[in-house]
Amino acid sequence: MLRRRIYDYFVSWKKEKTRECLLVNGARQVGKTYIIDRFGRENYKSYICLNMLKNPGFAGIFEGSLEADEIYKKISLFMPGFHIKEHNTLIFIDEIQACPKARTALKFLATDSRCDVIASGSLLGIHYNKSRNGEENESGISVPVGYEREITLRSLDFEEFLWAYGITGETISILKSYYDNREKVPSGEVGINEKYLALLREYMVVGGMPEVVKTFLKEHSFMEAFKAQQKIFRAYEDDITHYAKNSEKPKIKAVYESLPRQLSKEYLKFQYRTVDKKGSARKYENALDWLIDAGLVCMVRNVSLPIMPLKAYEQPENFKIYASDIGLATAMFGFETQKALIQKTLYGPAKGGIYENLVFDILSKRGFVLNYYKKKDNSQEIEFIFEKNGNAIPVEVKSRNGDTESLNDFIKTHNPPYAIKLIDGNLGFNPPKLVIPQYMAMFI
Repeated sequence: MLRRRIYDYFVSWKKEKTRECLLVNGARQVGKTYIIDRFGRENYKSYICLNMLKNPGFAGIFEGSLEADEIYKKISLFMPGFHIKEHNTLIFIDEIQACPKARTALKFLATDSRCDVIASGSLLGIHYNKSRNGEENESGISVPVGYEREITLRSLDFEEFLWAYGITGETISILKSYYDNREKVPSGEVGINEKYLALLREYMVVGGMPEVVKTFLKEHSFMEAFKAQQKIFRAYEDDITHYAKNSEKPKIKAVYESLPRQLSKEYLKFQYRTVDKKGSARKYENALDWLIDAGLVCMVRNVSLPIMPLKAYEQPENFKIYASDIGLATAMFGFETQKALIQKTLYGPAKGGIYENLVFDILSKRGFVLNYYKKKDNSQEIEFIFEKNGNAIPVEVKSRNGDTESLNDFIKTHNPPYAIKLIDGNLGFNPPKLVIPQYMAMFI
């Protein structure tokens, strides 16, 4: 049983008793159905799941009137054992993208409030043009603005991966105390620092897709984990085949398959010419948007000034892309590359790009909105910048120990309250520069 952080969020949402349905978005196979189903069974006296993809006939529940009483009556026709226990019933509408009218119905179910409702779906950004003012989208279906709270579930983060490994929260708290107190982590014969750097390399290869993690922990095999990752790639190809426009399908595949090449450049700015020699924004930007909406890749924009508010200085034309799951990113390079990462024998620009994707994975799953900074004269690059406590905090990523000319220059020019350097080594603190082992990104 995989412990997921979002479970506690669900518990808090139930206690708040607001008139909002919960809409859980996310890429395919990140574990949405599993964790919502578990929450429903463990926290409600009455619980049903309506999977709109597995049972297309359930769409009849949302034909005609969408008043809550009518919906409840139609549910009872499909599921005679369904009974409402007021304020203790959860209706889970799974794969809601397969029935747009069910999305509209969330407004009426939320207003009624006798039952809690959670919906989940993949490719929602593709199936719907999100309406911010209650107007209908292209499909003619009204999105219930104000009656749903949308959250995104990603694959397991590094801490959740450690939980799956059997490492307790108490043990992780002890590890965090070294970070909080700016103390070196015991190494050498004790080997605590080395242990967690090794576990981080395993996470870099396995990633956080639930089925891959479960396969790895059951079989104790990186090859079996790699095979599970290949199955996910095939499922993503099926999604492109079924849901993308015919004219866009080859372009979407081409952009996605270019990710290893994008990550292997000295400067990781996304280049359409890396997709193909005649590539351009005009040709491929819709394909890139599709991948972002599907949750397969994420974008990080450059800023012209690394100061608050970062949003004001974003440069939309200059950006990087990263895989949304680090394990899938390394799998795209092939099993031999994964093997080299575990054995610490990989060198060259690709290694640096993979470690950047790793840090992106950890920080973005902690909720940080990330940017990067590249000076116009190319003399300085800071891999990530995020806002915290009213300051713009720089993060330099090193796949091994090395010089920090860019970070040193940044500190002199912009005087941040502190700056972070992530390394394959141990903790050191020379204010304002905090040097930490890469796994401690989960504590930032």
